[in-house]
Amino acid sequence: MNFADAIREYGIHLDVERNVSPHTRRAYLSDVRQFVASLDAGSNPSTVSAADVRAFLAALHAGCHPATLGRKLASLRSFFRFTLREGGCGLDPTAGIPAPRQPKRLPNPLPVDDCATLIESPDSEPRSEKSDRSRLRDRALVELLYGAGLRVGEAAALDVRDLDLHRGEVRVMGKGGKERVVPLPAAARESLGEYLDSRRAPGLLAEPLFPSLRPRDGRARRLGTRDIRRILKARARQVGIVDRVHPHRLRHSYATHLLDMGADLREIQELLGHASLSTTEKYTAVSAERLIEVYDKAHPRAESKSAGLGEKRGRR
Repeated sequence: MNFADAIREYGIHLDVERNVSPHTRRAYLSDVRQFVASLDAGSNPSTVSAADVRAFLAALHAGCHPATLGRKLASLRSFFRFTLREGGCGLDPTAGIPAPRQPKRLPNPLPVDDCATLIESPDSEPRSEKSDRSRLRDRALVELLYGAGLRVGEAAALDVRDLDLHRGEVRVMGKGGKERVVPLPAAARESLGEYLDSRRAPGLLAEPLFPSLRPRDGRARRLGTRDIRRILKARARQVGIVDRVHPHRLRHSYATHLLDMGADLREIQELLGHASLSTTEKYTAVSAERLIEVYDKAHPRAESKSAGLGEKRGRR
């Protein structure tokens, strides 16, 4: 089996058997092709060795974040396990190669006030039919991202029919084709209802929930994940939020603020669509840090106690 055939069959495997998202499929196939380009001409899956994989990762080490290197190794590991199963190679050259050690990074949620400011961003454009549609759409989009904690790809993939404003919920297709239903807060229902009222037309239920204002060939074009990131970045800049704002940070904010208000960790896991509770547990560390920070700023004994300790240390 040559690499061209192996990659083609692997792409079908990712689509049909593993049902990964289009983004994951693109990333995995891109990583495999990048690795193949680093090999000698005439190589095929059966001639690849562990030394080839190590050399590929070592060449990228200086310019890549450990998380990126880890993903590339995961892509190659998945590809060669599939190829081994299909008889395209006799050994898995990625076996025994450890993943790069990842630095521990906690989520960095936005403060509640910043989330509210981002949603209520004033419209600086002259009023027109186009600007009104843009204003309603963008506010509904941000309300949904923060109010339901959706991944950017999940929000981009929604159709109007996925919303049930009467019941106050949205049906989401998450990672691995797992469907979940997420409740919507009252503010999100109100914004989405106003936005959809402005779009009333036959066949609306089958249209993308968040389309571009410029149709393509007379049909609504779905906003992509880059479009959504661009909208958020522009709104943050408009209201003077200097921190980097992106859709996943709103998801972090959603989870952290729920936890701060007393929501159960397993409930948050279900709402976020996490397969493992350990993924959700990172928000408890964020919440603990925030509690310590609030205590240090607000408790009447915090400052005097720490000052007293400092004085004692100075006298020793």
